[in-house]
Amino acid sequence: MATAKHDKRQILVTCALPYANGAIHLGHMLEHIQADVWVRYQRMRGHEIYFICADDAHGTPVMLKAQQLGITPEAMIDAVKAEHEKDFAGFNISFDNYHSTHSEENRQLSEQIYLRLKQNDHIKTKIIEQLFDAEKQMFLPDRFVRGTCPRCKAPDQYGDNCEVCSATYSPIELIEPKSVLSGSTPVLKESEHYFFDLPAFESMLKTWIRSGSLQEQVANKMQEWFESGLQPWDISRDSPYFGFEIPDAPGKYFYVWLDAPIGYMGSFKNYCDKAQQVDFNHFWHKDSPTELYHFIGKDIVYFHSLFWPAMLDGSDYRKPSNIFAHGYVTVNGAKMSKSRGTFIQASTYLSHLDPDCLRYYYTAKLSPRIDDIDLNLEDFVQRVNSDIVNKVVNLASRSAGFITKRFEGQLADRLDDQALYDSFIGKAELIAQYYEDRESGKAIREIMALADEANRYIDEKAPWVIAKQAEQSQQLQAVCSMGLNLFRVLMTYLKPVVPALAERTENFLNITLQWDDIQTPLLAKTINPFKALFNRIEMDKVNTMIEDSKALAEQANKSQLSGPLADEPLLETVKFDDFAKVDLRVALIKQADIVEGSDKLLQLTLDLGGEIRNVFSGIRSAYPDPKKLEGRLTVMVANLAPRKMRFGLSEGMVLAAGGGESEIFLLSPDSGALPGMAVR
Repeated sequence: MATAKHDKRQILVTCALPYANGAIHLGHMLEHIQADVWVRYQRMRGHEIYFICADDAHGTPVMLKAQQLGITPEAMIDAVKAEHEKDFAGFNISFDNYHSTHSEENRQLSEQIYLRLKQNDHIKTKIIEQLFDAEKQMFLPDRFVRGTCPRCKAPDQYGDNCEVCSATYSPIELIEPKSVLSGSTPVLKESEHYFFDLPAFESMLKTWIRSGSLQEQVANKMQEWFESGLQPWDISRDSPYFGFEIPDAPGKYFYVWLDAPIGYMGSFKNYCDKAQQVDFNHFWHKDSPTELYHFIGKDIVYFHSLFWPAMLDGSDYRKPSNIFAHGYVTVNGAKMSKSRGTFIQASTYLSHLDPDCLRYYYTAKLSPRIDDIDLNLEDFVQRVNSDIVNKVVNLASRSAGFITKRFEGQLADRLDDQALYDSFIGKAELIAQYYEDRESGKAIREIMALADEANRYIDEKAPWVIAKQAEQSQQLQAVCSMGLNLFRVLMTYLKPVVPALAERTENFLNITLQWDDIQTPLLAKTINPFKALFNRIEMDKVNTMIEDSKALAEQANKSQLSGPLADEPLLETVKFDDFAKVDLRVALIKQADIVEGSDKLLQLTLDLGGEIRNVFSGIRSAYPDPKKLEGRLTVMVANLAPRKMRFGLSEGMVLAAGGGESEIFLLSPDSGALPGMAVR
């Protein structure tokens, strides 16, 4: 990684492309805020940097949702894009360009890269068997098939991977597969598909992942994929499909994950064509001296760390300088939940709270590691009020009034404490390095430590006492000017994080906050009268936001559901005698632990009234702190045949309800139930 002190750089930064069939929520905002803070910092250091993004507009889900709404896919993605852009602008995400993968630039680049790969013998064709929904007359994408896992036999799993044992497989391997669209049993049907020869790039990828271009956690995960063996990648989908048709292959379309990352290039090409001052090829040719960084979530590391660099290498384009992956957002220690009102859309947040509050809170918690970030709403309120209001803004308000009333807005011509000021600007390079390395949490800690020092200075000098002594007028001006100079340094350091507050500060101080300008203090300068720069967060506003989120989710459910289980069709009817074979029992969760090496599993030690069972359950996303489950009662299938998993033997299954991917609820019996009781 480059150091914070260096010559002018040329940098291109992207965020993962939001999918064009849903609203932006606070989970999305973590990534865009992290990237925006880094970009704004680089701009303050004078580097040539471009920040681009786009909507990911293709694929079967977009096509089907448009059909459900009774509009064309083009009309739907245009409307969604407008909402996405509005939300990002509301959070002051400073994109230089926001485009769409459904664009002429992306079509041309996708075809060009495909044809180069084909010319270099990296595209193969093969007849494959796919699951086909005869009722809907379409081949089913992996996620539109559910059935029993062929490895661990867990029911109701997706067609590409099991959320219980983490196995990956083909949809045709599922036991008793069902179409999510119609609930019918799909049939096998042959089709010719196009494959990218990923194994041909194994040597290059092994070298690249250890070159410093990936976080260590990601590089280690990549090693597992190599050990299991790289496979050719299916890059085609059959009609009907919303996307780009493959050249010279009627009825065949590029799989969305082929043209989605090329959308980074397409958006930048669109920007270059509009600006006419930036050379697209200079940033993307194979030997480019520029820097390219992708900020992404950990769930799409696989595509960005394997397929994307291999595609670029095989088509004679440059590879990313680095890929920065982050974890998920939890709220109050649990997965974002629509029913609890913690699945908060960006627009809902913005109607209640200042965007700088969330920007600050996320930044204070972020690091270069792939850790999940918990948005604890009470801590959020307390931290923003304590740090931004009480420490930073209060520093200005305690000093500015005296300067306006007593000295006509004129700052003193000297610093009251040069050594203290020097100690503040002496932290510039350390804080800069933290920003550069995405150690933003450490940067905030340093800045807030300085804020504490500044407030101690004001407390010790007590300008409100000095103001009562007429002969101390010069000292009062010097002390208050010193407080405002320290405030100006703090706000310069915070400018990438809280841009709206920084802009109000610039208007107040009559300056532009520039990183290098703090070497020279503000002396003998006229400032504007102080106006409130920031408002405290009231918990009532947060609670109202939660209630509005609940209402929004309920409204969406009412408008979208055509039946009680529209999103998860009922399975085929079973006879009573078959159901009676399932032995459901109340179980006490004696111990709950995270399973190392799995992103989805918890290991539960269950007490069935004297008999102890070990069960692995794919509920970790809903319970990131498993210790909170200990002591709870739940319901389990007690007579399920034990199954050997990679992490050990699982001796049953706990029951949970799911409201979709965003929420999981472990079932619990009413009070009075005891471990071992049969569930009737």
